[in-house]
Amino acid sequence: MRDIIGLSGTKFDCGQALCGACTVHLDGVATRACVTPVESLGTSEIRTIETIDRTPTGRALQAAWLALDVLRCGYCQSGQIMAASPAGGEPHLSDADIDAAMSGNACRCGAYVRIREGIRQAAAQLTPEEG
Repeated sequence: MRDIIGLSGTKFDCGQALCGACTVHLDGVATRACVTPVESLGTSEIRTIETIDRTPTGRALQAAWLALDVLRCGYCQSGQIMAASPAGGEPHLSDADIDAAMSGNACRCGAYVRIREGIRQAAAQLTPEEG
């Protein structure tokens, strides 16, 4: 994606699906791109951070990230938003729900509290139909 198609928002880091920096959506499911063979994609719909703002949840997450100053170094944040997007559409999230959705997404800067708050803020902004 980065080298051939030019979609540089999705990061490559560990190469073993351990950090989440490469998270994209395949048919609406958060998926680690670094371990997903191209030949397995078939006709799957692929969404990257470059197009997440085309969804109500994606727009709400991006707005919350900015409002709460979630970003630190920023390297992992595209993967964080992609992992948070399916959960961010749920109006009543517990800490356990958020932790489950974000499991395996590493942030070296330790912005986990702000990420959790960003997910909550985004979920609160959406109507049930938008989520």
